[in-house]
Amino acid sequence: MQEKIAVVTDSTSDLTPEMLAKYNIHSLPLKVIYRDQTYHDRIDITPQEVCQRMDEEIPTTSMPSPYEILQLLESLKKKGFTHAICLHISGGLSSTCETVRNMAAQIKDLTVEVIDSKSLSLGLGMQAIEVARNLAENIDFHGLVERAKAMVPQSKAFFVVKTLDYLRKGGRIGYVTGTIGELLQIKPIISINEEGKYYNVDHARGRAKSMDKLYEIVKATIEAGMSKVAIAHSDCEEEARSLLERLQKLPNVKETFFTELSPVMVVHAGPGLVGAVVAP
Repeated sequence: MQEKIAVVTDSTSDLTPEMLAKYNIHSLPLKVIYRDQTYHDRIDITPQEVCQRMDEEIPTTSMPSPYEILQLLESLKKKGFTHAICLHISGGLSSTCETVRNMAAQIKDLTVEVIDSKSLSLGLGMQAIEVARNLAENIDFHGLVERAKAMVPQSKAFFVVKTLDYLRKGGRIGYVTGTIGELLQIKPIISINEEGKYYNVDHARGRAKSMDKLYEIVKATIEAGMSKVAIAHSDCEEEARSLLERLQKLPNVKETFFTELSPVMVVHAGPGLVGAVVAP
């Protein structure tokens, strides 16, 4: 039987609707939950709306419901897909990946491979795009799965935030330290470890120096070989674009992406995040 393969991710990939359509990637929205209403990530709430409401209420978030996951997988089957590769936010930060895996086990006549990206934002998004590009080269399902798994340790994400308060309140601080340092304006440069959790890579004093340190770390990573680079931000586009422009001048940068954090990601990072992802 001829394979028809779907590529699935979730809204924390920070892929825009245009990117999803261009690469024919299916996305599961996570949820932003306020006291009076629940919103679907990137569908009926924007990052700007989350930022504007932060002073009055910091919402919570949740993964897609099991029913919504089953709905998506069943819809793929009805469209004639025989296989699906599902790439999701790091299991160290969300239960989305494990829940999709559990729901996929209940689907008949659809072969599903669920992959923990050990990343988020465009770290996840670039993995999904690369799988979609490989799919266009008529690589079979087994080959796609192997390539997708190989991408996971090769994708490196680094970011700075204005404050650790949002990561702390969301319970996703991981191994990041710096509470005392915050009083001295010492800003950690954060990455994701092999467990898929946050940790400190380095630090700098003040916002400007932390942005310079982020640039130096990304530059050193890029110097290992030809790279794709993605920049994401939350409510600080000017700083993010400035970083992108500096990185685009480096000789090893082959391709770049730029996006804004999804509402769910803004809830956990807060306004003022600038992140960079490097993939070979």
